[in-house]
Amino acid sequence: MSGDFYPGDVISYIEMCQTVGASLQRGMNYRLCGKESVILMSRRIGAPYEDEIDETGTILVYEGHDCAKTADCPDPKRVDQPEIYPSGGLTQNGLFVAAVRKYKNNEAPSERVRVFEKIKNGIWTYNGVFELIDYRGDYTNGRRIFKFTLRIVHTEDHRIDIDRNIESEDDRIIPSWVKLEVWKRDKGVCQIPGCGAKIGLHFDHIIPYSKGGSSKDPNNIQILCGRHNLAKHDRIE
Repeated sequence: MSGDFYPGDVISYIEMCQTVGASLQRGMNYRLCGKESVILMSRRIGAPYEDEIDETGTILVYEGHDCAKTADCPDPKRVDQPEIYPSGGLTQNGLFVAAVRKYKNNEAPSERVRVFEKIKNGIWTYNGVFELIDYRGDYTNGRRIFKFTLRIVHTEDHRIDIDRNIESEDDRIIPSWVKLEVWKRDKGVCQIPGCGAKIGLHFDHIIPYSKGGSSKDPNNIQILCGRHNLAKHDRIE
């Protein structure tokens, strides 16, 4: 992957595609371009899938994807989420299930997955690297849906193309509602007086989690540009 993004960075769809080296047309992408797996999530009102984040902010439960809408499947929300195509090949759900089975059978390490979150139209955040550790098949409204469990990875693998010396002050996901509230409050610009940058932005913890700050309090989150985020970390370290 190319680019230089860290958990909490705000990016555009184009930047996200450039980062992964492919045009992202679906939410689940197993071994994209033969390399890393990527998922796109959303917890916005009206999102097509019910993705969840646990209270610790370190576990993501990602809903599998429906079949494509076709003449044979006019309403994907009324049929089981597919694991296998009619041709016999594995769907994206099936590929993720197979990865979990190999991991649990000690046949392979856990699959590493880059996670990007859509917080509103045109605005995405990079949530970091997770490991795929489990799945279950739930039956909801008479149909089977997949629920995949991913655990955040507390390593420098969070970084894409590591080339700057910043330690993540909080390896927990900032809740979507906090990001939306902060984005609206800060008007999508860097909050350092006299800056006002609108690109290269980052959701920053005013008080780092390691020093008692919270990811769930909008008053402890602000928007900074990359330059001022780096300057702040230099002062903290």
